[in-house]
Amino acid sequence: MSVTSLLLQLIVILVTARFCGWVLRHVGQPGVVGEMAAGLMLGPVVMGALFPSLHAQLFSKESLQGLSSLSTLGLVLFMFVVGLELRASKGVREQLRSAGYVGVLSVVVPMALGLAIAPALHPSLAPAGVGFWPFALFIAAALSITAFPVMARILKDRGMTRTPFGQLSLGAAAVVDVFAWILLAFVVAMVGAGEGYQGLLKITLGMAVVLAALFFGLKPAFAWLLRVKAPEGEPSTTVMAALMIGLLATSLATEWLHLHAVFGAFLFGACLPRDDRLLKSLTERIEPISIVVLMPLFFALAGLGTTPNAFSGASLGAMLLIVGVATVGKIAGGAAGARMAGYGWRDSLATGSLMNARGLMELIVMKIGLDAGLIGPELFTMLLVMALATTAMTGPLINLFIGRKPAVAADAAHAAKP
Repeated sequence: MSVTSLLLQLIVILVTARFCGWVLRHVGQPGVVGEMAAGLMLGPVVMGALFPSLHAQLFSKESLQGLSSLSTLGLVLFMFVVGLELRASKGVREQLRSAGYVGVLSVVVPMALGLAIAPALHPSLAPAGVGFWPFALFIAAALSITAFPVMARILKDRGMTRTPFGQLSLGAAAVVDVFAWILLAFVVAMVGAGEGYQGLLKITLGMAVVLAALFFGLKPAFAWLLRVKAPEGEPSTTVMAALMIGLLATSLATEWLHLHAVFGAFLFGACLPRDDRLLKSLTERIEPISIVVLMPLFFALAGLGTTPNAFSGASLGAMLLIVGVATVGKIAGGAAGARMAGYGWRDSLATGSLMNARGLMELIVMKIGLDAGLIGPELFTMLLVMALATTAMTGPLINLFIGRKPAVAADAAHAAKP
C-alpha cells in the first residue's frame, strides 16, 4: 500500500475515535467506549452499509497490513503498561482474602454460564474444524474477562480509588486477570499446537522456559539496571532502549510459541520491579503514543472484522444471549464474592457492576481468538457488542447502587486519616 493511503487511513481513524470518545465522555461514559464504538462505525456494519464504495476503497483488504502491524505494536505497549499497573496495585496485597472471593466467583460464575451456552453456539458459530472444547473454553474465558484499566479509570474519575470498595474491586480485577489469562493462554496453546497433546506439551515447556528466563534472569537484571541507572524512577534513553528490547524480545518469544505477543508483553511488565515512580515515568512516555495513536487503529481493525449478519435472525438471538449471560454472570459472581467478604448489598452489587466492565481487554481477547481461528467474524461481532454494552452499563449501574456523593465522601474521609 502507498504511504498516502496509510496516512489517510490514520487520519480518518484518529478523527473518528477522538470525536466518538468526546461525545461519549459528555454523556458520562469512559472515552474508551466511544473509541470502541468508533471502530464499529468504521466497519461494514455502519460505514460499509452507508457508503459501500468509499469504505471498500479506503479500507481495502490489501491495504490493512500496515494498520495491523501498527495496532499489534500498540497492543504490546498497552499490555506492558497493564502488567506494570498490576504490579503497582496495592489492592491484592491489602485485601487478598476479600479480593480473592470476588475475583474467583466473578470468574467461575460467568465461566460456568459460558460453558453452559457453548453447546447452543458451537454448531452455527464455530469455524470449520474447531472442536467443541477449545471453542467452549474460549467462550468461558471471553465471558470471564474484566477490564482492569477501564475499571481503574472509572474509580479514579469518581474519586473511589482509595475507598475500601475501590480497593476491593481493583484487587479482585487483578485476581480475575490471572485466572482468565492463564485459561486463555491454555486454550490458544491447544489450538496453536497443531500436534495434539505433544504440541501442547512443547508449548507448555517453552512457556516454562520463558517464565524462568523472565523471573530468574531478566527480572534481577532489570532490577539492577534500574537501581543503578534510574534510582529516581526516571529511566534514561539507554534504559528505555533496554526496556523496549526486553519487551519486544519477550513478546517475540510468546508469539514464536504460538501464543499471542500480548502475553509476553504483559508478563514482561509484571516482572519489573515494583516502583510507583517508574510506573508514572513509563506511563507518561508510553501511553500518549500507545493509547492516543496506536490503540484506535486496533479498535478500527476490530470494527473492520465485524459483519452485519450478527444483527439479523437467529444470530441476533445468540447475541442477546451472550450479552445477557455475560452481564448476569459477572454481576452475580462479583456481588456474591463481596457479600462473602462482608460487604453490604449496595457495595456488593456495585462491585459486581465494576467487574462487568470489559472494555479494551475483551477486544484483545477477541482478537486473540480471531487470530487463532477459534471464532469467526459473526461471533467476533457479537462479542464486540457485548464488550460495548457491558462497559457502557457500568457507570449507570454504579450510580443506581451507590450513587456518586457517598463514595466521594468516603474517599475524602479515607484520605484524611493519618
